[in-house]
Amino acid sequence: MAQQHHEMTGTTGTAGEVLAAYLQEQATEFLRSLRLHRESTTDAQGAEASLEAARALRRAARRIGATLHTFRPLLDTEWAASLRPELSWLSDTLAQEHAYATRLHRLLNALHRLSGPPLVPSPAQPRAPRAEERGSAPRGLTVGAAKAAALLERQLTLAKTRAHSAALQAIGSSRFHAVADNVAVLASEVPLRDGADDLKPPAAKADADLAEAVAALPLGQAGHPYNAEALVHGLAAETAPDAQDAPWLKVRSLLRLHRYALEVLHGHAAPEPRLAEASHALNIHREAAAAASAAAQAARTPRIAPATAYALGVLHADQRHEVEAARFAFQQAWQHETVSTR
Repeated sequence: MAQQHHEMTGTTGTAGEVLAAYLQEQATEFLRSLRLHRESTTDAQGAEASLEAARALRRAARRIGATLHTFRPLLDTEWAASLRPELSWLSDTLAQEHAYATRLHRLLNALHRLSGPPLVPSPAQPRAPRAEERGSAPRGLTVGAAKAAALLERQLTLAKTRAHSAALQAIGSSRFHAVADNVAVLASEVPLRDGADDLKPPAAKADADLAEAVAALPLGQAGHPYNAEALVHGLAAETAPDAQDAPWLKVRSLLRLHRYALEVLHGHAAPEPRLAEASHALNIHREAAAAASAAAQAARTPRIAPATAYALGVLHADQRHEVEAARFAFQQAWQHETVSTR
């Protein structure tokens, strides 16, 4: 292939060389994060370092897998098709512990915000709180909030512990070692297809897929704040929230592919602010939807007190409103992005 200048990347070289350099960079980051993770897990004081290394490992795996997906016309088909699902498995497995921790933090903060100061005197506050100290929370919510928080903490901490064990088991498995071996090879040699000479068509395809998925969203409805659509669907049949959220989650996944494709094309320049805002809104959307599901699941716990169930129901509605707010934020960011690029 003749040498050419890629005006979109600002680098000199063939499309294959640009793609190979990006994949090798991510493979090197994967291996570095894996080494740090192994070192931190042998240190009793290294829990935080281990979590950070796992996050970096997950980020690298995600970027490699996304790049194999988007730019597969330029890569060896069989190799890319076999490695990509393994990277997805690893990324999903490593993400669970952080997801449960984030979910618990979100739900406990929301309960604190919704319930206000406790009505039950604490050892540090033996007197009954005055009316102005109670906030505007209904008494039933305040009474049930403490037990709701304890129930959520018990359920999600257990799930987080199991996810941590699953992640450690995955990293020690032969399946993971096979992935790591493939990534180690990738760090030195990228199996490109003959004639891989243009990055633009695959990147344009990722952009078109994203635009098509966004076009299928009810952005007109999401453009009106507090329209209660997310709440109404969330309170309907048990399967309704998942069905309603799925198109938004699909857009989030496609937006990530689009962003990573831009990294290949432009390097690691900061994304356009509105694109970053749209991505952030969809991250909040996913977290709030998952938190609402966790609250609903906790409310189905057998033999819980009515006040606890009431607090969990209010919490579920609050998180579905957060879903709606995130959709509004995405709609605002996306419409601004569309107008500004015309």
